[in-house]
Amino acid sequence: MIKSCATIALVPEIKAGPWIYWEQPDISIPKAAKLGFDAVELFTASADAVDSEKLLQLCEVNKIKIAAVGTGSGKVLHGLTLTSPDENVRQKAVAFISEMITFGAGFGAPAIIGSMQGNAEPAAERPQAVAWLAEGLNELGTRAQEQGVNLIYEPLNRYETNMFNQLGAGADFLETLDNTNVVLLADLFHMNIEEESVAGAIRENAGHIGHLHFADSNRRPVGMGHTDMTDIAQALKDVEYTGYASAEVFPWPDPDAAAEQTMRAFRECFSVA
Repeated sequence: MIKSCATIALVPEIKAGPWIYWEQPDISIPKAAKLGFDAVELFTASADAVDSEKLLQLCEVNKIKIAAVGTGSGKVLHGLTLTSPDENVRQKAVAFISEMITFGAGFGAPAIIGSMQGNAEPAAERPQAVAWLAEGLNELGTRAQEQGVNLIYEPLNRYETNMFNQLGAGADFLETLDNTNVVLLADLFHMNIEEESVAGAIRENAGHIGHLHFADSNRRPVGMGHTDMTDIAQALKDVEYTGYASAEVFPWPDPDAAAEQTMRAFRECFSVA
């Protein structure tokens, strides 16, 4: 069965970003649990920005899981990417993500690599950037595997990266890696921009999908844009996707309303009581 997930961001520098909750976990997690969310996805400034022991206790008390941890603050705060032409920057990016992998693994949660994949820059040809990305994912995937979790790679839309924008291209890229525990994140917002058929892309690449970002066409909660979820929800059921549907959405019109709408849409899409 597909599981519901709310997002929590704890980085003031990205206050305008697409995450539902912005309050500390001791406030946001009880709110998410009360609405019936199965888990939360965390976006923190670093691996040590949150007290892991207190977070674990908070999750246990509220009977909620950590679905995944984001790594994007590595780029937002420090300018780190896995495809930087600067070897020192790439090494720092790997170190930052490694720490996030360890943080997440303490909760059985994988780390997500989205914006930290970077871009093929003018200083390097695309094949070189792809090679650097593969090198980083191979090393990080192995570290994640050693800690008992997957590593999640997210194809982003063309306005955010020039690496891989569609699920099919992302899946083909993952096939070239040395390890098999790097999985795809299917983000419905990005897919709405890039895919000919969102449902078709899910069906064709189901074997690689390990996480889902549940968002409408305008990156508001599902039901507040123009995405028709009927075929998409059916595709997820047909391929027997049992991971998280995580609402990486703008807190519109406010966090509480966005969370409530997300749960309504989740239950409607997946027939959850």
